[in-house]
Amino acid sequence: MSNNKKEFFLVRWFKRLFLGKKEVVDIMQEEQLQTPFRTMLKKFLHKKTVVFALVVFLSIFALVLIGPRYWVLDLSEQDSTLTNLPPGYNMMSIPKEMQGKVADIAAGNTFGLGIDTDGHIHTWGTTRITEKIDLAEIPEEVRNADIVMLAAGSDHAVAVDANGEILVWGNTRLQQDKVTNDMKKDQKDGWNIIQLEASTQFSAVVTDEGNAYLWGNKNQNDISVTKKYQGKIAKVALTSNNYVSLLTDGTVAYTGAKGKGNPLSTQPKEMKGKTIVDIAATSSAVAALSDEGEVFVWGNTTRGENILPEFSAPVKRIYGGRYHFVAVTEDNKVYSWGDNKYHQTDVPAELADGSKEIAALYVGNHQNYALTSDGELVTWGLKGFLLGTDDLGRDMLTRIINGGAVTMTVGAISVIIATIIGVLLGGLAGYFGGKVDILIMRIAEIVGGMPFIPFAMILSAVIGSRMDANQRMYLIMVVLGVLSWTGTCRLVRAQILAQREMEYVTAAKAMGIKETAIVFRHILPNVFSLLLVDMTLSFATCMLTESTLSYLGFGIPLPQPTWGNLLDGANNSVVIQQYWWRWVFPAAIFGLCTICINMIGDGLRDAVDPKSNER
Repeated sequence: MSNNKKEFFLVRWFKRLFLGKKEVVDIMQEEQLQTPFRTMLKKFLHKKTVVFALVVFLSIFALVLIGPRYWVLDLSEQDSTLTNLPPGYNMMSIPKEMQGKVADIAAGNTFGLGIDTDGHIHTWGTTRITEKIDLAEIPEEVRNADIVMLAAGSDHAVAVDANGEILVWGNTRLQQDKVTNDMKKDQKDGWNIIQLEASTQFSAVVTDEGNAYLWGNKNQNDISVTKKYQGKIAKVALTSNNYVSLLTDGTVAYTGAKGKGNPLSTQPKEMKGKTIVDIAATSSAVAALSDEGEVFVWGNTTRGENILPEFSAPVKRIYGGRYHFVAVTEDNKVYSWGDNKYHQTDVPAELADGSKEIAALYVGNHQNYALTSDGELVTWGLKGFLLGTDDLGRDMLTRIINGGAVTMTVGAISVIIATIIGVLLGGLAGYFGGKVDILIMRIAEIVGGMPFIPFAMILSAVIGSRMDANQRMYLIMVVLGVLSWTGTCRLVRAQILAQREMEYVTAAKAMGIKETAIVFRHILPNVFSLLLVDMTLSFATCMLTESTLSYLGFGIPLPQPTWGNLLDGANNSVVIQQYWWRWVFPAAIFGLCTICINMIGDGLRDAVDPKSNER
């Protein structure tokens, strides 16, 4: 080839590959250039609806394939404080009216309460406790009061006004608003409250005289105060169902009635002889701060609360969330440790490096608010859940993504099993005919005549009861594959009956090629396009069947999620009416996925149909 011809060839190749410039060819040349695959692909991509369905399906497939690496599923996960939360990222959305005017903040489980410098109370986040109780509905007497302190419990809010009066709203069915007679007496004598706290269905105050008062649900919580400690309490730290006290002599004591045997009553040996100046508590652990800036943690520390970071300087203040602690050191740096599932220990860089001076810190269950000296409010932690949570406090987005991976895997493996069986038996029946054909077709009729769903339910109930979730998933794959091959078998048989009379088959026989090679190496490739269409449509059918079994309770059991058992968990009138996100999102993505698969299958069927291949 001359240099001029080489140059022309390279230029033409570059234009076709990168510039997409189409060369002018006559109709005969075009026919020679068009391969069957290119013709099929061109027809398939010609339909915009099919291309849209393909893009949507591939997006869903990529999400469920890659998503579990980022939305990691924990089958043991549950949190009673995060149940049935609606979709949204509003848990730390401070109202604009409070920006630059923060006087106090109380962070609850999924909501926040705040007082601005004008004395107005604000709420944000998911404030609805029950169908009828909403913490955002602040009573008129609270709005009109001169509030100086706020506290947020799990289901109620507490405020103290300038006169020392305690105001409670929210859920009060378990005596969250029933103050004790001793409290009423001291209030009349003109008490001065220096601390206000709230926890799971109970609250507490500490006065400047060293007295602590707790009230609320006494059945679930140890809220008694041993008399010998009254008058000696400087601060209390509330866990989820009990508390500890910092005494005026610089020691820490479990001042409730159930001190003996309680893990919180056994303090670290290193604390002996230390003067404690501050305490804080998580749901089940306590941290104490000594006058030398040392931190001591004890109690139930299964979430890493006892794994302290390396502080750059002595700690001067300490705070507790549900499963994490936050501390401020003397060089103005903020540290956080413990559970980081919701990024509650991911301290922002401007606070971690001490570049901003901290005026106040407000720590809730999973949220943190830092007020800087220039009035800026910095937040980190749980913002919310994009698709809400279920009845056990589990993230619906995580369960939908991981459930989709299971459902698609079951569907794909089932189709592969059914296709292998169907191709083998259909190929043998169609090519050899005679007694082989009769035997295989009678077997196919027997299997195809079985009531599929009832038979699968019975098989799953009898055998699956002895299996764990993973083994049951494999069982469902095998059951669906073994019972779904009959359609593929008939399709392959019919195509091979037509193909075996072709000249190329006669030529292959004349050349002495083995019968099995003729069937599977020469005939089957000619029917692969139709087989691909059948596999695509069968994929959607297997997904629907698996989800049907899971919906009926005979498929893959909880807590392993699938799209079917997610819908089964929402199968009651209360969920359908009040917690719509628990069934709308799984149903939407499942329905969208199956519709797209069927549209792709229809598009492939039209693309490989020679009768519709018009110029």
